[in-house]
Amino acid sequence: MSTGTPGAGTLWRSRDFPLFWTGQALSALGDSFSLLAVPLLVLHATGSVARMGLLTGLVGAASVAAGIFAGHLVDRVDRRLLLLGCDLFRAAGYASIPVIWFFAPQLWLLYLVAPACAAAGMVFQVGYVAAVPALVGPARITRANGQLYATYAAAGIIGPVLAGLLSSAVGPTAALAVDAGTFALSALGLCFVRFRSQPTHRAGDAAADVLDSGPTPGARAGRTGWSDLLVGIRFLWRHPVLRTLTVLLSFLTFLTIGLTDVFIYHVKHDLGGSDGTVGHVLAAAAGGTIVAALLVAPVRRSLGFGTCWIGAYALGGLAVAGAGLTRDVPALALLVAAYTFGTSLAGICSMSLRQQVTPDHLLGRVTSAFWTLHSALGPLGAAVLTGAVARYGTAPVCLAAGLTCLGIAAAGTLTPIRVPRPELVPARTADPASG
Repeated sequence: MSTGTPGAGTLWRSRDFPLFWTGQALSALGDSFSLLAVPLLVLHATGSVARMGLLTGLVGAASVAAGIFAGHLVDRVDRRLLLLGCDLFRAAGYASIPVIWFFAPQLWLLYLVAPACAAAGMVFQVGYVAAVPALVGPARITRANGQLYATYAAAGIIGPVLAGLLSSAVGPTAALAVDAGTFALSALGLCFVRFRSQPTHRAGDAAADVLDSGPTPGARAGRTGWSDLLVGIRFLWRHPVLRTLTVLLSFLTFLTIGLTDVFIYHVKHDLGGSDGTVGHVLAAAAGGTIVAALLVAPVRRSLGFGTCWIGAYALGGLAVAGAGLTRDVPALALLVAAYTFGTSLAGICSMSLRQQVTPDHLLGRVTSAFWTLHSALGPLGAAVLTGAVARYGTAPVCLAAGLTCLGIAAAGTLTPIRVPRPELVPARTADPASG
């Protein structure tokens, strides 16, 4: 995996990062199966894109609710054990669907299991973001994130194709059985991963000192998820770039969280494609992610954060606008790949920035607050987007959503996001009068 770049090979010298990477690759492969299988089960059972959107909305709401308490858990319990427990929970949850479906289809089970597994997934994601610096060190965070994203995307290329073929042959429930197995294997790998301990304080983190000072250790231990969420929110608010990212991503998430359902519906309903065709389109989407993951480190280094983030979402908006207008599957696959390239490039930059500027002892709470805030409108957005598609059709809705994304990206040029090196922008020290 070494690229010849100085320091690149250091990610692979110890066993911990390769073990973590392998487990996450397997988990990503399974996720790509459920990404296809769960919407297909709903579509096969109901034929309704609105019902697909309802499930996506419930999944989003469960993630937001879990995000309130995820940071509290991640910063206070053993992160490896927490990740292990989340994997085992999701393995059991997704395994229950094919087992029960074997006797008779039970649509209600999807509306129970998918949100519950999404909640566990949110906790896992917050823990994963907080764990990466302890695996690779701060100097290689962006490279490690890029390699993990590239691996997820590579699994995402293979997974949807296999899931589509498997769904066509024996039904979508078989794909969920594969997903459950990959979570179990990921949990097994985590049993052997060791996270290096991180300092609980960094000299010079003045804003963080104020945010986390005051209560005694006993009082801190008694904090609730809500109070810990507020700690994360205050840190985000005092960093001008993170504050702006959170606001703009709230609107972008509202517009885009239901797009996977829309793309699947477009292929099946508008273009008359098969389950296998859906798998190929989603595989193309994963291809966009893998290209972004491979390019993000040099592109951010040469162009700067602001140009990368703003340009990526501008490209994504144009791709979404065109996706609803095309009547050709290969063209749709290319546009979906362009969309995922843009959102993945922006997402890796954003996550790496949070890891770079946030002290380790706050990283779980800040990540939890960030995802909770910018995802809060997502469930409503999924319902609105898919409901609009059911009423007005794919083309006008995708055009409106894409142009709005483009407008939000343009607005970013007027904000602190435009700076090339936001990791050097200090967080504002807390004003005692503001609490």
